[in-house]
Amino acid sequence: MVDMSSPEFESGTEDAIIEMVSVELPSRNAEAEEAQDHAISWAAIVAGGVASAALTLVLLAFGAGIGLSAVSPWANSGISSATFNIGAGVYLCIIAVMASAIGGYLAGRLRTKWVGVHTHEVYFRDTAHGFLAWAFATVLSVAVLASTAANIVSGAAAALTQANGSTAGQSAGPAAGFVDLLLRANPAMTRSDAVDVAVARSELDRLFASHLSTGEEFSAADRSYLAQVVAAHTGLIQADAEKRVSQVIEQAKSAVDSARKAGARFALWLTASLLLGAFSASLAATEGGGLRDGTWKY
Repeated sequence: MVDMSSPEFESGTEDAIIEMVSVELPSRNAEAEEAQDHAISWAAIVAGGVASAALTLVLLAFGAGIGLSAVSPWANSGISSATFNIGAGVYLCIIAVMASAIGGYLAGRLRTKWVGVHTHEVYFRDTAHGFLAWAFATVLSVAVLASTAANIVSGAAAALTQANGSTAGQSAGPAAGFVDLLLRANPAMTRSDAVDVAVARSELDRLFASHLSTGEEFSAADRSYLAQVVAAHTGLIQADAEKRVSQVIEQAKSAVDSARKAGARFALWLTASLLLGAFSASLAATEGGGLRDGTWKY
């Protein structure tokens, strides 16, 4: 131990000790500053998430306007399932990348500057800010996206169930088209016959809706009853009526299956777009944070 009061103590030795002590001060000050800084800037995350969600809705509305978000299993109605699979699916991914990148960039650029934090830690925090901004935007947009997914996944089933609440003569929905095929008659009908057909149409509408919406097979009794109704209102013999019933049921089942397959493809495209959005937001946040700190070079 050096006795600083000793006459042998030299001034050079005193300067050396002071310099050794001062070397430890910056690191301790840096640790204190890092401990006082918050690792998460929620204001920046919320701002980036809101911007991303808003841009997502704008691009979805634009896609709906040009027909990229619509899919219909019914013939000559909307775009085909194959067109949706390629066109609308790719557009969903483009929306995710664009909106998430902007939201992530804002989250990184608007966050507070971390003083005394290691470069690798700053990179991790920026990445986390971008990911959290994407997650927040997804939560905000989930109502719209879930509604879109439900409309496509349910497809024909959702539309067919609308016929359950229809009154006689006022049936609507895709099931009405199949009922038209069943009750199609060649000779002109009187007014009383038209009323009878309207009542039969409402009953057959409900029967098709209940079976097709749940995927339940038509029983032998149902098929026999359908054939009797068709024969009574169209003038066909029983054998021809049964053949028509079988053909129409197969067409209806094929349409519902196409809608469900389109819904499954949509779910896969939606998953891919969400993953791309998370990656884009995280990457853009590192760029925004680097520009905020002046460490990112173009």
